[in-house]
Amino acid sequence: MRCVRCVMDDASDKTIYFNDKGECNYCTNELARVNDVYFPNEIGKSKLKHLIQEIKSAGKNKKYDCIMGLSGGLDSSYLAYLGYKWGIRILAVHIDDGYDTEISKNNLRKLVNATNFDYEVIKPDSEQFNDLTLAFMKAGVPGIDAPQDNVLFAYIYKRMKEEGIKYFLSGGNFALECILQKGNIHTAYDLTYIKDIHDKFGEKPIDKLEFLSTRGKAIDTLMRGIKSPRPLDYIDYNRNRAFAELNEFCGFQYYGAKHLENILTAFIQCYWFPKKFGVDKRKSHLSSMIVSGQMTRDEALEELSKPLYDEKMMHEYIEYIKKQLGIDDDKFDEIMAAPVHQYYDYKHESEKLYSIARKIYHLFK
Repeated sequence: MRCVRCVMDDASDKTIYFNDKGECNYCTNELARVNDVYFPNEIGKSKLKHLIQEIKSAGKNKKYDCIMGLSGGLDSSYLAYLGYKWGIRILAVHIDDGYDTEISKNNLRKLVNATNFDYEVIKPDSEQFNDLTLAFMKAGVPGIDAPQDNVLFAYIYKRMKEEGIKYFLSGGNFALECILQKGNIHTAYDLTYIKDIHDKFGEKPIDKLEFLSTRGKAIDTLMRGIKSPRPLDYIDYNRNRAFAELNEFCGFQYYGAKHLENILTAFIQCYWFPKKFGVDKRKSHLSSMIVSGQMTRDEALEELSKPLYDEKMMHEYIEYIKKQLGIDDDKFDEIMAAPVHQYYDYKHESEKLYSIARKIYHLFK
C-alpha cells in the first residue's frame, strides 16, 4: 500500500501505518510538527538573525566562529555559501575517504576557492578504513558508512576542542529530509557496535583511526556547551533554487541526486539498500519534498518510475569499490547474497545511554 499524500509505502517497512484516508504516519507526523521546526518566513528571519549574532559573539577573540563538515553535497555546500554571505568565519572540514566523485572534488574546490574558508581534509588510513568498511559489509547491516561518519565527527570534535569552537553548523534540514524510513537506522557513534563488527569481521587493526563514542560526544556537548543549530530550517530552503545559486556563485554542478556525491554513499543508497533490504531511499527524499511543498505527489511518482541508477555508472562504481576493498567478484557476490542483519544482532550500547545522549544533543543543538 502506498500513502495517498506522499510516496511512502509498506513494501519494505514494518513501521508504516495508514489512517482511514490512506495517509501514512510519516507525512502525518511531519505535517503536524512543521510549524514548530521549519520557519521559511519572518519568524525564521528573526531566528536566523539572532543565531548569526550568537555565533559571531561566541567566536569573538577566536580564529573561527564555527566549524562545519563539507561533503560536496548540496546541503553542506549551500550552508557554507550562506555562511560566507553572512560573514561567518567557518572552519570547513572534509573527509577524503578515497571515494569522492570527480564532480564532488571539483565542486569542493570551486566552493572553497570562492569562500576562501580555511579548509582541512581528513584522510583516514586507507588500509584500515577500507577493511573496517568491508567488515560492515560482511556483517550485512544497513549503515555500512558508519565508519565514514564517525571518523569525520571524531575529527570535528577534536578540532572544536583545540580551537575553542562552540558551534557546529549542521546541514540537516526539514525541507529535504524530514522523512526517513525507520527500521534501518543506528547511530554512527556506537563504538561497542563498531568494535564488535571489527572483531568479528575485520582483518586489519583500527589503531590508526580516531573514533567518537556516544558517551564522548554527549560529555563534550554538555561540558563545553557545544551547539549544533540547523540554519537551513530558518530559511525557505528550496533544492532547485539552492543549486542555481551555487552554480552562479562558484560554478557548482549538479551530481545526480541526494547523497550521490560520493561513490560509497551512492552505492549504499542506490544498490546496497535496494538489493539487500528492498529499500528505495528515493521514497523518503521525495516524500520530504512533498511535505515541504517543493514537489507534487505526481512529480514524485514520475521520479520513482525512473531507474534507480545508470547501469554503466553503477558497474564502474562497484568495480572501484571492489578494488578499494581488495575483493574479487566472487566475494562481492557472496556478500550481496548473504543474510541481512541489524545493529541489534551485534553487541551495541544500551538504549538508555543512547537516549541520554540524544536528550543532551537536542538540549544544546
